[in-house]
Amino acid sequence: MSGGIAGKIIVITGASSGLGEAAARHLAAQGATVVLGARRADRIEALATALTEAGLKAKAIVTDVVDRDQVKNLVDTAVAEFGRVDVMLNNAGLMPLAPLERLKIDEWDQMIDVNIKGVLYGVAAALPHMKAQKSGHIINVSSVYGHVVDPGATVYCATKFAVRALSEGLRKEVKPYNIRTTIVSPGAVSTELLEHISEKDIQEGTKEFVRTIAIGADTFARVVAFAVNEPDDVDVNEILFRPTAQPV
Repeated sequence: MSGGIAGKIIVITGASSGLGEAAARHLAAQGATVVLGARRADRIEALATALTEAGLKAKAIVTDVVDRDQVKNLVDTAVAEFGRVDVMLNNAGLMPLAPLERLKIDEWDQMIDVNIKGVLYGVAAALPHMKAQKSGHIINVSSVYGHVVDPGATVYCATKFAVRALSEGLRKEVKPYNIRTTIVSPGAVSTELLEHISEKDIQEGTKEFVRTIAIGADTFARVVAFAVNEPDDVDVNEILFRPTAQPV
């Protein structure tokens, strides 16, 4: 069966930094065309320019995943320009940690909008094209916190548990269309994610813990590449990885 990364059209949300940027760089280097979606136009345009100047294939489209029309435009533009979408990497996410008793309700709403609805909008945008193609691969990013619940991370954990649940339901529903699904659940990875924590005491404590054990975002990129690279008859459904030193 065919497989591999070279020649595939891969759409990535949250591509302006961290996990998304690392995945974009790695997959483009492996011969994929990467279509980059993120809110920060300057960041994704600079990334797309750097990749194309290096002889790789990339296109930047400003996208806020809380707006379903923008996510649809991201995928539809990829298909219009390149003829298809082979992989949808729903990577955009937020992690403003705080105990429930602090009642950070606006942050709860934001996490639900980005971490759950943003993933669903990505699925909704890609699925019709993949059904028509009778092929495709949807990769949703959960977390170690999609497997365990820690005090202070309750709502974030709930959103990442939800990503795993909707991904498993998707896996079962898309079998008639030859579509693959993968959940990637990272542990402590060095990214900007901790900057989303508005409670300074929690941010400082989390940063101190993560600083001692975190692994690079290139690890996530290699994990994604592994799932994409497998032959079409192999469906890598879930990958959970942590730094070796991480106990949680």
